[in-house]
Amino acid sequence: MALLDHEINPILKQATKETEKPKAKISFSKGQNVRVIDGPFTDFIGSVSDINMDRNKVTVMVSFFGRETPVSLDFLQVEKI
Repeated sequence: MALLDHEINPILKQATKETEKPKAKISFSKGQNVRVIDGPFTDFIGSVSDINMDRNKVTVMVSFFGRETPVSLDFLQVEKI
């Protein structure tokens, strides 16, 4: 026996909700200085050059061996100064 539309719709709505990524709240913006708090660049300070909300990533320019180097990090790996 096949399921009816009114039986299938609630199942499809729930499946769609589960696949949506929650949006992260960030406390920094482009050009702002941040401190890296996790990973191999811990305690480095740099400026935000790009924010990717879809992937929850931020690109931070840190000074590494005297050069500005872009580092891609998760939002949770940086904090606002």
